[in-house]
Amino acid sequence: MLKTYRGSCHCGRVKYEVDVDLAAGTGRCNCTFCSKSRSWGANVKPEAFRLLCEETDTNDYQFGTMSGHHRFCKTCGLHAYGDGYVEQIGGAFVSINVACLDDVAPEELASLPIHYADGLNYNWPNSPKITSYL
Repeated sequence: MLKTYRGSCHCGRVKYEVDVDLAAGTGRCNCTFCSKSRSWGANVKPEAFRLLCEETDTNDYQFGTMSGHHRFCKTCGLHAYGDGYVEQIGGAFVSINVACLDDVAPEELASLPIHYADGLNYNWPNSPKITSYL
């Protein structure tokens, strides 16, 4: 069910609202960025995301194909969301960090479906052999 959540970084400087159906699925990946940051994402279309702070409160990190922007708080350094354009996943997207949602109960988080992606081997549709560390 589509629901509006509020999210923020650790210090609260970066804030957003997002309309997302978390029960439709979240994702974790074993690429070097996601595995090192323990990223837990959910993708939405840009119109479902509302940044509630100045974009200048964030830093931008890109790597690889440069198709995604990883947005970090300039103060606390937490990766709260990202955005970009990848044709294979439907074009423009915003990926929220599920762990940064402020108003979601632990019971809801524990019940969310997770798709594990083998990004380390560019085999995104398939799960890696080992997922327990993600």
